[in-house]
Amino acid sequence: MNKNRWLIALSAIAIHLSIGGAYAYSVYKLPIVTEMGWSETNVTVAFTIMMGLAGFSAALFGNLVEKMGPRKSAMVAAVLFGAGQAGAGVAISMDSVTMYWLTYGLLSGLGMGIGYIAPVSTLVKWFPDRRGLATGMAVLGFGSGALITAPVAANLMEAVGISTTYFIFRASYFTLMILGASYIAPPEPGYMPVNMKAAANNGQEVVKKDLAVMSAREAVKTKHFWMLWSMHLVNVTAGIMMISVASPMAQEIVGLSVAGAAAMVGIMGLFNGGGRLIWAAVSDYIGRSNVFVIFFIAQLVTFIVLPHTTNVIVFQALIFLVVSCYGGGFSNLPAFASDLFGTKQLGVIHGYLLTTWSLGGIFGPLLVSAIKNAYGSYIPVFYVFAGLIAVSLIISLTLRADVRKQTALKEASQKVGDVSATQ
Repeated sequence: MNKNRWLIALSAIAIHLSIGGAYAYSVYKLPIVTEMGWSETNVTVAFTIMMGLAGFSAALFGNLVEKMGPRKSAMVAAVLFGAGQAGAGVAISMDSVTMYWLTYGLLSGLGMGIGYIAPVSTLVKWFPDRRGLATGMAVLGFGSGALITAPVAANLMEAVGISTTYFIFRASYFTLMILGASYIAPPEPGYMPVNMKAAANNGQEVVKKDLAVMSAREAVKTKHFWMLWSMHLVNVTAGIMMISVASPMAQEIVGLSVAGAAAMVGIMGLFNGGGRLIWAAVSDYIGRSNVFVIFFIAQLVTFIVLPHTTNVIVFQALIFLVVSCYGGGFSNLPAFASDLFGTKQLGVIHGYLLTTWSLGGIFGPLLVSAIKNAYGSYIPVFYVFAGLIAVSLIISLTLRADVRKQTALKEASQKVGDVSATQ
């Protein structure tokens, strides 16, 4: 059966849009605290469990996802994530914080991690000509999930209550994920879209060759893997730090009003989602290594300038830039990994790299809180992160130079082989 690669992309978006709805947890927070009498800490713990598990389960189950294939893996993710959302509704109706942690936190987290990586490596194989665009489309859905879920959930909770809202979203997420899973499938080996076939028939080089073709076990033994891991860890930590304290930071430093800060947080969601698609699409033309260099140059300048910024518009624009780099890092990560290590076990390698997601989610807010408590101001936070970003910039420049060197050596070796074959 011939499949349309754009429908494959739509299927991946449907899966990511569903699990990305979990980012709207803040909409549930106040109603749960108010209605159930649970502490804010107890409600937040469930979200922390979910986000922590999401990254680590992506690494833990990466091999299983590769063996099962995208369809079965996405269906497993649908069952786990759906059960987590439905269980959250039951926990609310039973007034059980522990059950809320085990369902919304544990089950949703496992489903999110598996659902995140299941479609991505498949999508890369369907778009050998536009890897960045392919991964950008998928994770755009993830970044946009909360934009759709948040207003709908807020209205539903007022109309039908918290438990019923969870049940409605469980049915919606499960349906979308199953529909996406039922269509998604890998292409035939060696698949090329029509434009690439035509170019290949004319003797043109249709796609840049991967630097290597490695298993996950081989990839984690290379310096390239750990350089990319380190770069993404800092990018994620800086982004999550900014997202977690953007509102109070803007109020303290430039005197933004509460309403203005809330509006800024909403716009940040647009830059998070848009950055995932735009930066990924750009990387198809200028290269993934160049995009990461741009990320760290832009963020280094931003974190140095922000403490001295008094203009409200400029301050917000710089925050939006950091958030766009945060989103762009997620979309470029699997495409960059496929450039470096091939698509042989991309799902597993991507899962290992996503441990940075969990670590950044833990250390970003903790680090900014510790600095704020120690100095009574957010200003020192910028300088600490500027130092981390400066180190990442050096790593990104080193990785780019090394990739260029190895690519040149590989091309030279292939030319020698071609000449020998013709003699």
